[in-house]
Order: sequence, then C-alpha cells, then structure tokens
Amino acid sequence: MTREVDPTFTALPLRSLADAALQTVRDLGAEHADFRLERIREQRLRLHDARIDTAHDADASGFAVRVVHDGSWGFAAGVDLNPDEVRRVAEQAVAVAKLSATLNAERVELADEPAYGDVSWVSAYDIDPFSVSDTEKVSLLARRSRDLLDQNGVDHVDASAHSVNECKFYADTAGTTTTQQRIRVHPEVTVTRVDKDRGGFETMRTLAPPAGRGWEYLTGTGWDWDAELAELPSLVLEKSAAPSVEAGTYDLVIDPSNLWLTIHESIGHATELDRALGYEANYAGTSFATFDQLGKLRYGSDVMHVTGDRTAEHGLATIGWDDEGVATQQWDLVNAGTLVGYQLDRRIARLKDLGRSNGCAFADSPLHVPVQRMANVSLKPAAAGGPSTADLISGVERGIYVVGDKSWSIDMQRYNFQFTGQRFYRIENGRLAGQLRDVAYQATTTDFWGSLEAVGGPQTYVLGGAFNCGKAQPGQTAAVSHGCPTTLFRGVNILNTVKEAGR
Repeated sequence: MTREVDPTFTALPLRSLADAALQTVRDLGAEHADFRLERIREQRLRLHDARIDTAHDADASGFAVRVVHDGSWGFAAGVDLNPDEVRRVAEQAVAVAKLSATLNAERVELADEPAYGDVSWVSAYDIDPFSVSDTEKVSLLARRSRDLLDQNGVDHVDASAHSVNECKFYADTAGTTTTQQRIRVHPEVTVTRVDKDRGGFETMRTLAPPAGRGWEYLTGTGWDWDAELAELPSLVLEKSAAPSVEAGTYDLVIDPSNLWLTIHESIGHATELDRALGYEANYAGTSFATFDQLGKLRYGSDVMHVTGDRTAEHGLATIGWDDEGVATQQWDLVNAGTLVGYQLDRRIARLKDLGRSNGCAFADSPLHVPVQRMANVSLKPAAAGGPSTADLISGVERGIYVVGDKSWSIDMQRYNFQFTGQRFYRIENGRLAGQLRDVAYQATTTDFWGSLEAVGGPQTYVLGGAFNCGKAQPGQTAAVSHGCPTTLFRGVNILNTVKEAGR
C-alpha cells in the first residue's frame, strides 16, 4: 500500500521557510544549523461504563531553529509560519548560542552524517484514525463496553483509544531535507469486579500493546480483540478468588506483555549514553552501565541478545530519519550477555569517538529541543523452531507464569527493581495450576538477566511498548516499543505485595 504524507501538511511553505532560516544562520556564522517544522494531532477518547468520560483533541504546530555557533548550542522556536518570523527566530537562536558560549565548558561538535538530499518516509498503517468519524470510534468502544457489562462478574468497564498523527519536516545546512509522517494508536479496555462483601475490587486489562498502526488495529488487524475481550470476565473472576502468593524464590516464565516494561526500565534507560555519562543525573538519574564497562559488563546470560532499533515495522520509535537528519538503523546493545553498545545522538557519538550516531535524537514538540531518546529496545527470540510458551512452562517444577504489566519501581541507577503484573499463574510440575494474587518479582538488573535460561521462538515474540516515556528538563514524552519472546528465568525472588505493604 502506497502512503503519502498528509497533503494539508506538505502544502505548507516548508522549504521556503527552511531556506529563510538556514540562510539567516549561515550569514551569522553558524557552523551547523537545522530547521524543523511540525504538526502533531492527538486525540484521546475514554468511555466509562459505555458513556463518554473524556473526549480530548489537540492540534499543535510550530517550528524550531537549532544552531551550533562557536562551539555552543543555540535554540529558538515559534508558531507564526511566515518568513520574517522565521528569520527573527533564527537570529534569536544564534544570539542564544553566543550567550551560551560565555558559560560553555564543553565545545559542541557533531558526529559526521552523510547528506541525503530531499527524502520522505511514512509509517506502516492502513487507516489514518483522524479520517474516522468520532461517532464511529465511540460506537465501537461503547459496543464493546456494553457487551462486557452484560457478563457475570463485571461491574465496570473503562475503554479508551489514544491516537496520534505526527508530521515533521526537517532541513539542515549539510543538505538533508526530510518530510515524514507517523501514525500510532493505543487502545485499552479494563474490566472491574467489585467485591461488595469485602469492600475490595479487582481489575483485568487487555494486553494489546500500543502500536505504530492506524485505526485498522482496533478492528482486528494485528490483534484478535474479540478473543481477548471474551476472556476478560472469566479472568477477573478467577483473579478475585485466587490465593495470595507465598513469598520466596521461584522460576519465572514471563510473557512479552510483562517483560517489555522490564526491558524498558532496566535496559532501555540504562543504555542511553547521555544518562550513563551523567547528563540526566539531576533529574532522571544515571546508569550502572557506565561507559568504562563497554565491552566488559556482564549484563546477563549467554542467551541475552538485545538490539536498539528505529526501523522495526509498527514500532513506536520507528522513523526514517531522526531529528538530526540521521538515517535510522538497528544495532546491538547486549550480545551474548555482554554490554556492546549504547543509544546515541550526534553530539554524544562524537564526544566519545563512537563513529556515527545511531539515530536517537527526538523532540516531542516543535517548541522543544531534540534530546537523546530511546529506540525500540528489544530482546531477540530464539531461532525458528525455538521453544513455545508451553515448552518453557513444561520445564518448570515450581514457578510462576507472569502476564501483563502493571506497577513497577526501579532506582535512579536502573539497578534495583521490582515489577508486578496483570495476572499470575502458579506452575506445578510443568503445568499451569490456577491464578495467584499479590505477586511482585524483585532483583538487581544483572542478577535478573543473569538468571535468563531460555528465550522462546519467533512465534512467542510480541512488540509491546508505551506512549509516555519521560525524560529531560523541560520534560518531554516519547512513544517507544520493546519486542521480546516469552522467557524463562531461574530462581527469582518473589514478594507478597500485601504483606510488604503491611496489610
């Protein structure tokens, strides 16, 4: 299917505005400059018990000019799309760089990147969600909500759909001009059962991950919604009657719907090189995976192979070129359990003499400066013919099968953590033996990944992720995916969350 960037975006005076900005900064002596113009459309729909609870639409547009002048960054942004305003903002960016030079203790230099000329890229989707009427969207969510409310044990239903259309134009003084469009959607349904006798409640949420797809994802392309929604009532009933876990050491079989978040927190953030070098220390923390350990740190077991990837089809962090004009790619972060790479932008790549950037610069708004952001960080499955989820479970005598994400906690160095989930199943003698409640697994990052014994085959692989990864000051959010197979970990510490809370 041939996809094109929205013609209402390409009809804007993109190139003439870029020319005005870049010529201005050239005349003022900038060593490097880039111009970025964006339009971001966003919609959030949420229904509670089949009635509209939230309907929010936003449409943000604007432009930014970023320069390197005399070895210092300068940045300025605006919203009026006319040449005079663009030239004024460009002059302001150079003025900021000149002021910064008086305080700058570290000269800014960028890693080399080829010029790509005038290129474009559009993400993989079939139906732009903004081409679908609100009536049709609400009708779908309401029908699914009513069907669930009719089921035994379901007292409340929350259904939502979050959609984003991101159009971005970029041009720099090196000769790269990119025009790109990304579509992403995040549908979710949660059922709640209220225990009127005990005064408590239990919830069960769909496992369908957010995806770089269009509205077709909500109607059955890429996910079997009918099958998953049909299971929710019985799952929440079983969870309500399940026994509380006995704390101790267990073997874990972890479903991709849970493990993606552990990957995000313990690998994704830990291998951002700006963070490992201390540039996020005063806000988001640092990393135990420091630069001196590159090629040395034993991150996990031999079966652990993790990649950074900004090219994966339907990935939330997938793009053709990043916000520094770098062609996106896939590369190794952990190979056979050893730390072998980091996520980079052009400045950090040059600073540590690592060659090219791997395309991790991103700004979440036309009014924000690009910062180093996470790629789709994913754990590779076994080769074709590798074990199924049932195969992995069959190799466990006493353990727990973990499904779906929920709460999490990790320290500022990305080392000590604990994670919970949507549901947990006791494993006895290689078979599932009913649900458990109040489960959290706890470990250090290297102990946890060191206990990884086996990864499932490609048939168990799922691309999970989130819309709301936070970083930087002022704060920015980014959407990112994490793929992984079902996995088997040996001897992991399990906490009882109720007892840990003192209840």
